[in-house]
Amino acid sequence: MVRDSGSAPAGAELGTREVILNAARALVGEKGYDGMAISDLSAQSGFPPSSIYYHFGSKLGVLAALLDRTFDELHALFPSPSSFDGLAPLERLEAWFSAACRSLDQRPDYLQLLVAISIGPQKDSEAVQATVRRVRDCAHASWVDALTPIFAPNGGKNNKALVEQLAVLGRALTDGLSVGNSFDGMSYSSQVAPFVALIRGLAEHRDGGAKRKR
Repeated sequence: MVRDSGSAPAGAELGTREVILNAARALVGEKGYDGMAISDLSAQSGFPPSSIYYHFGSKLGVLAALLDRTFDELHALFPSPSSFDGLAPLERLEAWFSAACRSLDQRPDYLQLLVAISIGPQKDSEAVQATVRRVRDCAHASWVDALTPIFAPNGGKNNKALVEQLAVLGRALTDGLSVGNSFDGMSYSSQVAPFVALIRGLAEHRDGGAKRKR
């Protein structure tokens, strides 16, 4: 039975928003955004449609708010590469990526939601684009931070370009793993060792090439 849509104090309003967003996350995971109707959200959350429209304005407003909250949760959950600054560059990358993958294994729905939204028709919404871009820019910056000590410790245009390319690859890897996790049950953590081995091999190859040129 839905709750009364009358006025409520600010604290209760915050609670209402969170309940609706939790319901939206569950429904998007089950039916996808396009399959989620306001009536479904009302039934799942226990609040009438009028409360949903009051707090979010529209179904797209619910999605934008859910993405924004997901970004905050991801940001709080993920470690920063700088947390491992006491380690050698390759070990620093491995420690950071391992910690990040453990976090994703605990809450795989975070990236699954973002990937699903990023390829749906609602991706053209300005509010959705802004939040998705913010999440991806933050992830890219973390990859650059993790890879720079390995490939561009002293700067250099070509070295920085390689770091940027590898950061895109790293971000794409986690995007792809969200699909693998959803369909095949593949854990994020299972891919840490292969990716680190790839980076290690590339670093050793570049170091060997640099020594031969001397």
